[in-house]
Amino acid sequence: MPEIEAKLKFLQTPEAYGQPAAHLECIETHMSWVFLIGNEVFKLKKPVRFPFLDFTSLTSREFYCREEVRLNRRLAPGVYLGLKSLQWRDGRFALVADEARGADAGETVDWLVWMRRLSPDRMLNQLIAEGNVAPRDIDALIHLLGTFYRVAPVAPVSPDEYLARFQYEQASNREVLLRPQFQLRDAAVAIDQLGLALMRGAGLLRSRASRQRVLEGHGDLRPEHVCLVQPPVIIDCLEFNPQLRQVDPFDEIAYLGLECTMAGAPWIGERLTSGCAAVLGDCPAPALMHLYTAHRALLRARLAMAHLLDPQPRAPEKWPPMAARYIARALTALDAFSATTPHDSQK
Repeated sequence: MPEIEAKLKFLQTPEAYGQPAAHLECIETHMSWVFLIGNEVFKLKKPVRFPFLDFTSLTSREFYCREEVRLNRRLAPGVYLGLKSLQWRDGRFALVADEARGADAGETVDWLVWMRRLSPDRMLNQLIAEGNVAPRDIDALIHLLGTFYRVAPVAPVSPDEYLARFQYEQASNREVLLRPQFQLRDAAVAIDQLGLALMRGAGLLRSRASRQRVLEGHGDLRPEHVCLVQPPVIIDCLEFNPQLRQVDPFDEIAYLGLECTMAGAPWIGERLTSGCAAVLGDCPAPALMHLYTAHRALLRARLAMAHLLDPQPRAPEKWPPMAARYIARALTALDAFSATTPHDSQK
């Protein structure tokens, strides 16, 4: 079977996609290579293994490519076109649409997710940077999310299990962020305060699970995954780990609000929270939203610093300042949590 270097050499040519005159752009992420050409996007999963995923076998990569298409069609219908198989025959590669594979096809050596390309000018992160997000855009997003969450299946998560997931993430925060080589200012303070907040807010979290508010959601709701076309679409859900998609909608909304605030648009999170509360008929306590925000901020700080644990980290200078900003935001949210927490919230 051809090695990954040979596959990439082929996929980095416009001829691979039948568009020899087109401009091809290749983007490497932590888990994939993404190829953008014309109006199409192709994503090849890296053969990697992490504690939360395993893409090392061809079988697993095919399965998760299919899951990526299936799950993302929930919030981005028409964007996820299907799969392409990377074929090896007579010493040559070819990209073949999944449904076009015939009996005389070559050996399938990998799989790619095939997408329609979205306009980068309409991505929420870009619009925030330009100051071009209108309230009506967020109202359309509220409608999309409200419709999605109203029909999303309830996740089979007990109250104790739901709380334990936050405690597990807290232990991971401590293991990564407090490494002596990182010397992150205020990391220990933020982690300790979040630990106390999880104790005080345990009742709030357990209540969400007992009231069946934990659903099969998106799992990675960030501005760079939101495209404000008409109607809006949301891409790149977490296909590789069902547990990470089992979320309280207002945890995801707090996450998106956090990212919008970090980008300079705090009003978006406030409008999303109130709008989705009205659409879903579910008004979470302010303390719960602050707890979710703090949890997500420290998670983002941890993921930033985890890049430096790679053997050859990309852009190593980027991650410590980013982590410091998220730690500061977590502390702000924790202060707000303390000011709004009912005294009996842990019962």
